[in-house]
Amino acid sequence: MSTADGTSNYEYVNARVRARRAALFDDEDYRKLLRMGPGEIARYMEETEYESEINALGARYDGVDLVEYALNRNLAKHFDDMLDWSGGKLYTLIARYLRKFDAWNVKTVLRGIYADADSQSVRDDLIHAGEFERSFLDRLADAGAIEDVVEMLHGTIFGDHLEAAHGDYESTGLLIPLENAVDRAYYEGLMEGVTQTENRATQLYVEFLQAEIDFRNIRNALRISRSGADIDPSEYFISGGRLFKAAELSQLAGNTDELISQVRESTYGNDLDEALDELERADSLIGFEHALDAALLEYSEHLSYVFPLSVCPVLAYILAKQKEVDNIRAIARGREAGLSEDEIEDELVML
Repeated sequence: MSTADGTSNYEYVNARVRARRAALFDDEDYRKLLRMGPGEIARYMEETEYESEINALGARYDGVDLVEYALNRNLAKHFDDMLDWSGGKLYTLIARYLRKFDAWNVKTVLRGIYADADSQSVRDDLIHAGEFERSFLDRLADAGAIEDVVEMLHGTIFGDHLEAAHGDYESTGLLIPLENAVDRAYYEGLMEGVTQTENRATQLYVEFLQAEIDFRNIRNALRISRSGADIDPSEYFISGGRLFKAAELSQLAGNTDELISQVRESTYGNDLDEALDELERADSLIGFEHALDAALLEYSEHLSYVFPLSVCPVLAYILAKQKEVDNIRAIARGREAGLSEDEIEDELVML
């Protein structure tokens, strides 16, 4: 396994990533899946690069369960491979970015407890691609209360932020303060110690992260605004982006028209045109968030093409692979729930 010691090997890693990108599902694959039931989806996946996971798990699971376990195992395998291939600074940048799955898992546990889901259901949604050990994630999934999770995460990058947000959670009864605290801990930890004064590869990493932070701040501010909760968005502002200051975002959260106008005039204006049109047209936060995800994918791919010998193609692949898994899962769950093709398609993020 590679480590942070040694030299960065961008050319080799990005060549491997390009090969993996070529195997990602495209719109035609999704159109086929939309017409299938969960069992048929699993059989279709067996003919793709998910073959080994489907075969390994097929004796124990079927239907949606088989699809979900195969997706999660495949995702973790791909990201472990990238760390195995990488060395030097590139390894460090990828490993730090993959902590996003620690953040995902923490939020998944919090949501499960909030919704009174059983621990096995929570475990099924965990993705073993971050730094947390499987045994620790199992203990989180078994936690009986939000307070227990906050206590167990003391000493991790999420601990202080969750403890500070716990009062808002108790006073509002909403998960938003805790979810935003997790995002804030992850992104601020990601930016810590990384500056624009380093080499060009690191500068591009920072530029990519700034875009992701700006998009996350927009999303969080609108969620708080739409919740009607008495929460100041500036308290959960993630520093490190380029587009907003904390006080400014707090003012804009209550004025969607002004927020849209400012984003249109920003450096992301062209990239977010479709997302902003969706928000204005449908006034749909879910539609806007999906359009934001698509815009971030497009932005990451743009950086990848312009700067192929950098960390950007790797980050773009991580986003694209994660989105593929989300899309396949949404289709399988939607088909099992009896949703129409149009209803399921509204849940997908495609370029």
